[in-house]
Amino acid sequence: MKKAIIGKKVGMAQIFDENGKVIPVTVIEAGPCVVTQKKTADKEGYDSVQLAFDDTLERKLSKGELGHLKKAGVAPKKVLKEFCLEDCSAFNVGDVLKADVFAEGDRVDVTGITKGKGYAGVVKRWGQRMQQHTHGVGPVHRSPGSMGANTDPSRVMPGKKLAGHLGVAQRTILNLDVVKVDTELNLIAVRGAIPGPKGGIVFLKNTSKTR
Repeated sequence: MKKAIIGKKVGMAQIFDENGKVIPVTVIEAGPCVVTQKKTADKEGYDSVQLAFDDTLERKLSKGELGHLKKAGVAPKKVLKEFCLEDCSAFNVGDVLKADVFAEGDRVDVTGITKGKGYAGVVKRWGQRMQQHTHGVGPVHRSPGSMGANTDPSRVMPGKKLAGHLGVAQRTILNLDVVKVDTELNLIAVRGAIPGPKGGIVFLKNTSKTR
């Protein structure tokens, strides 16, 4: 059965296994998440459940968002996310999902928004090499250099790797081990690093990879 939950990245830590080996982990505050909507194949054409996470103030939501949550009888929430699960019939509007939906040994895919790094040049953004530090290059060693074509096509083609906004992109890390689950504190520790800053919202679901 597919499982999913919304969480918040707390930070990285270390856990020692029974052999004394250090395991680098990312700690995630997973849930509690409330089911705010169910979609069915009969009505919408597919089965899914919508989860809400992280309390917020009413003034920070639109009238449409407030009406949607009030219809479900749920307090104002900051994050809404829809998940297509194998058995959506097991969930009802108002159900609460906590960290215990996952167990130690599970494998998960974690999706998050990467850290923003502002405007970056081609060297930092794409790993391109710098120009030679020789006479005549001047103060433009990190610029991309000449790229204009001649008569044909007389333009720079779309998709050219140039300077621009770096980061703030959705990324998914596949097939991470769930090392530990703390049901009392609603924490999940997964092996390795995940995208985003501390406090960033992440989505956990069963891995799509098979081994």
